[in-house]
Amino acid sequence: MATGPTSTTKGFQDPRYKALVGRLIEARRASGVSQEAFAAKINRHQQFVSRYETGERRLDVVEFVDISRALQCDPVELIERVPLKDSER
Repeated sequence: MATGPTSTTKGFQDPRYKALVGRLIEARRASGVSQEAFAAKINRHQQFVSRYETGERRLDVVEFVDISRALQCDPVELIERVPLKDSER
């Protein structure tokens, strides 16, 4: 039997990923921009923004960088703020 991460600790459910996306959501909301307006700014559909914000869709690294920059956030700074995994402490 595999001893890797379970479906509740990897991917969308990883608290570190949720925190990272949470920072993107906070930045969008703080700028007073709706999902629809932000989607237009990044040339995507509103559903794209909704799906990554609700955890229905996972962002790849290029999408994360593009979204961070569109929100005028430094993607490197956001990544540096991701806490270590328990096994890395």
